[in-house]
Amino acid sequence: GCLQVLPDDGYYFKVAADHHALGKISLEMPIEEIVRTLADAKGLPIENFTVIMLERERHVEILQKLRKIGVRIILIPDGDIAAAVATCIPSSGVDLLIGAGAGPEATIAATAVKCLGGTMLVRVWRDKGDDPKRLVRLEAEGVDVNKTYNQDELAMGNELVFCASGVTKGELLDGVRFIPNGAIVNSLCIRLPSGTIEKSETQLRFKEHPIYKHFLS
Repeated sequence: GCLQVLPDDGYYFKVAADHHALGKISLEMPIEEIVRTLADAKGLPIENFTVIMLERERHVEILQKLRKIGVRIILIPDGDIAAAVATCIPSSGVDLLIGAGAGPEATIAATAVKCLGGTMLVRVWRDKGDDPKRLVRLEAEGVDVNKTYNQDELAMGNELVFCASGVTKGELLDGVRFIPNGAIVNSLCIRLPSGTIEKSETQLRFKEHPIYKHFLS
């Protein structure tokens, strides 16, 4: 297919941003330089620049660097796919996703980011606590452990669709809301080449639904 799905074996370092980052940042740059380059490209003072990242122990060093720079920081318990997409939606107020997360999620996020004309950069995250055989396993599955993958390599092709529904409330979508005899679900659909963003709210009636009616029993 047209998706390069990275194996779910350890973590991958990810950076996501909107179109202002195209051709301007790389993972060879220090984190401070990535932030300043993107802030300059967007015409934002550092104190108004917002970085979103997973709240994880592995990110302590990155977090210290970001705090020293003086950017705004949003720490999330999970959901770096939604966080990556949020960087490409101006109304979100999020400018940059940075940090390490799972591989399959990187591919899913790259699909949405590409649909919105943004930048997604991903490479294998190396940690002292890694299984020494991990890199060998990744190479056996076709992963270049020294390469930085971008959105065009993770999500190839010019006709792509990204769809998501919210389960719990996040940066991108509201979570499921239960109502008497049913629930309300918020969903999002993004398409390439148009870049169209569609949001919908679906009201499910459990009593009449062939599957969901069992929730009432």
